[in-house]
Amino acid sequence: MLVSGRRRWLTALLQAQRWPFQPSRDMRLVQFQAPHLTGPHLGLEPGNGGGVINLSAFDPTLPKTMVEFLGQGEAALSVAKRALAAQLPVLPRSDVTFLAPVTRPDKVVCVGMNYVDHCKEQNVPVPKEPIIFSKFSSSIVGPYDEVVLPPESQEVDWEVELAVVIGKKGKHIKATDAMAHVAGFTVAHDVSARDWQMRRNGKQWLLGKTFDTFCPLGPALVTKDSVADPHNLKICCRVNGEVVQSSNTNQMVFKTEELIAWVSQFVTLFPGDVILTGTPPGVGVFRKPPVFLKKGDEVQCEIEELGVIVNKVV
Repeated sequence: MLVSGRRRWLTALLQAQRWPFQPSRDMRLVQFQAPHLTGPHLGLEPGNGGGVINLSAFDPTLPKTMVEFLGQGEAALSVAKRALAAQLPVLPRSDVTFLAPVTRPDKVVCVGMNYVDHCKEQNVPVPKEPIIFSKFSSSIVGPYDEVVLPPESQEVDWEVELAVVIGKKGKHIKATDAMAHVAGFTVAHDVSARDWQMRRNGKQWLLGKTFDTFCPLGPALVTKDSVADPHNLKICCRVNGEVVQSSNTNQMVFKTEELIAWVSQFVTLFPGDVILTGTPPGVGVFRKPPVFLKKGDEVQCEIEELGVIVNKVV
């Protein structure tokens, strides 16, 4: 598993070189496991495709999970910034297994039809208010983990998305204050069983979106101060090396601030909560004829400055 995960990462890195951007070299927080360590650990990814800095080696009192780390707010982030500057020993990539940067969040909030060009693809009007649904947190897997085709569905589709990670608790948050509640951003793959989303379960989207392994995240949580403009990032999905989605987050109907303000009217947002902000055009279900994922496919989801996640379909 470790070797295949590393191979997929190397393949993704080579594929990504056709794009004219490089991942950010700023604060990239990861969760990882290593054979010589017990349980998950928090780390820093230097951003140059190198190894991982173990934050526990710098400060053993830091939490071992991202949700707990984010719950400590600026105090924990300041320790991570000092660790990044300290030039600590780096664990080789070949020695670690990357987990999703956030696991077991209180909630995973999703937004439907939030790209202007995706609405045009479906020939539907642009929504006047956000369309909100959810995934269960049990659907989250790591950036190089496998996506498992459930026997209950024959129509599993791809969706690359920008994910926002909440860093500060809030309810009834004003749009002007929303970014103060954001920890950072990561890449998400909103895997979707279209038969269950569009025809089964009373056409409620939840079941079609929340099968196990249907929410790969990663490779890192890139802190908001390390992203120049989250609403002007190239976003791309490739299936078996072929570009199937290619757009820019400037096509989002409702930006991060509006989404946080809208969602927090209904629910309290907690540190670690993940908001998937919608997908651009190019999904399989709207192709003629429709195309769905099959065993052996490899999906790469990539966002400028954030990185690429690679998931084999099994």
